[in-house]
Parts: sequence; structure tokens; C-alpha cells
Amino acid sequence: MTVLAPAPATPDVVEPLRAGRRRRSRRRAIAVAVLAVLLVALFGAMLMLGRTIYPVGDVLAVILGADVPGASFTVGTLRVPRAIAGALAGLAFGLAGSTFQTMLRNPLASPDVIGITSGASAAAVVALVVLHWSAGATMLLSLVVGVGTAAVIYATARGGESTGGRLILIGIGIGAMLDSVVAFVISRAAEWDVPVAMRWLTGSLNGVKMDDVVPLAVAVAILLPLVLLLSRDLRALELGDASATALGVRVDRARILLVLAAVALACFATATTGPIAFVAFLAGPIAARIVGPGAFLAVPAALVGGCLVLGADLLGQFAFDTKFPVGVITGILGAPYLLFLLVRTSRLGGSS
Repeated sequence: MTVLAPAPATPDVVEPLRAGRRRRSRRRAIAVAVLAVLLVALFGAMLMLGRTIYPVGDVLAVILGADVPGASFTVGTLRVPRAIAGALAGLAFGLAGSTFQTMLRNPLASPDVIGITSGASAAAVVALVVLHWSAGATMLLSLVVGVGTAAVIYATARGGESTGGRLILIGIGIGAMLDSVVAFVISRAAEWDVPVAMRWLTGSLNGVKMDDVVPLAVAVAILLPLVLLLSRDLRALELGDASATALGVRVDRARILLVLAAVALACFATATTGPIAFVAFLAGPIAARIVGPGAFLAVPAALVGGCLVLGADLLGQFAFDTKFPVGVITGILGAPYLLFLLVRTSRLGGSS
């Protein structure tokens, strides 16, 4: 039997492929740069705008440590922690959601849809309403329970050939149970405890202090480089377990590390700001539309998440007669897309 050798690659074949790769790389670089500039602009708007509008010079002076009457307290004490918390929470939610969606190859696979943030939320409500714990203890408990919820979901779904699909279904079920726990605790709570719990559950940047931001900043600084370091494994997992194994990826090890990183990001963000609805769910698809097919979405999705949170908070503060928490605005944006995705998935008879 004669085995035919593959035809050598000719310039006519190779050059179009290289040109296409250069175009995709250029589009991604431009998209990342534009998103970064937009995030910085929104961050600046968060510091400048409010009941009193401060010029750029005063804001920069406060950031550099100068004492500016009025601005030092309003900008330095109130607005800076709020803006930093919003940007970091958006980065964390966006990166966590994109990681899950890429790894499990399903747009429904984000921490807020599959029940992970529900675990953190249930723990926080119990800590606030039943145990009357401080903010720091509440954050710690919500982080621990959120990670524990993810571990239960992953351990229950693990094994077989459709781990991703089972993980999503089991996560939705566990999330529904945890949401019922939240509803029960709130229904039994004293009247003065309900507003505190509800304000936290909607996802809000109100009252965030600089001390609250530090754990989230450390988590993003550590876990973002970790996800980028695992980018090759993540892109291989997007092809399926069999293909990833053929490419030399240790599938179980890579998935566990990526799940831990994404869960920790989502839980730290939830513990700081509450479960800001649909940011993790929306950031990846929006980034994919902006960057184009075939691009690694970790950095673009993180930037989109930051822009979503800051932009939604600005809308909630200034676009309506009543001030709304950021989670209300993101919920309004995300719910129609979730319905569209569910209808589309149902019509296709599987994951889109």
C-alpha cells in the first residue's frame, strides 16, 4: 500500500493564513486598547461626578495625596473606594464568567447562572440577618461557602463524557435551593434586618470602604495572571477533553486549577459588592462580539466586565429620578439576553 506524503505548503496557501492571523491579532489589540481606555474614562467619571462635580485637576490632586477642601473627603473617602471596587469586581466577574464559558463550551456556564454566587449570597444573608456578624466576617463566610458550593457542584457533576452539561444543570438546581434558603431567611427576619440584606443581595457599591477592596485587589492581582498562564490549557479544553488530551493537556489538573481560579474570583467579588447580576454572564459574549472569532477572551472579557459595572453604576446614580443599585441595572440588561439564549438553545436542541 502506497502512502502519499502531504503536499508541501506553498506561499499561495500560507500567506493568506498569515494575513488572517495578523488581522485577528490587530483587531484584538485594538479592541483591548479601546476597552482599556473606556474603563479608565468610566473610572474617571465615577470620581468626578456626583452631587458635587469636581474638575480633573482636583481629582488628580486628591489621588496624589494633596488636601483639597471638600474633594479630599468626597473623592478620597467615598468615590475612590466605590470606583475601585466596581472596576475590580467587574474585572473579576468578567474573567470568571469567560473562563467557565470557554472551559465548558456553553454560554450558560457562568458563576451567577450555575449557582456559585447563590452560595455566597445565602451565606452572607445568614451572617447578616441571623448571626448579625460584621462586614468582614460576612465577607469571609460568603467566600468560604461560595467555594464550598462550587466544590459540591463540581464533585457531583464530575465524570463521564458530559461533565459540562451536568455541571450546569446541577448548578442551576443547587442555586435554586440556595435561593429558597435566602427567601426563607428573609421572610423570618426582623423588619430592620431586611433592608440590609436586600441591599446586599441586589449587588451594590454603596458604602464600600477601602478596607473592603483590599482582599479583592489581592485576588485579582494573583488570579488574573494565573488564568493567563493557563491560557493554552483553557483554549485546548474549549476543543473538548479528548482533543485537549491529544494536545498534551492534563485535563483534570487544568480544569481544577481553572475552576478554583474562576470560583475564587467570583466569590471575592460577590463578597465585596454582592452578587451583581449577569456581569459574568454577559462579559464573555460581548467581548467575543468585539474581538471577533478565534481570540482568547480572558483580558477582553475582564475589561468588558469592568466597563459594565462602572457604566451601570453611573446609569443607576444619574440616569433616573431614583438612584438604583448597580445590580438592578445589570439585571435589566442581562435578563433579556438570558431569555434569548434559553429560547435559542431550546430551538437548537442543545447548547448554542
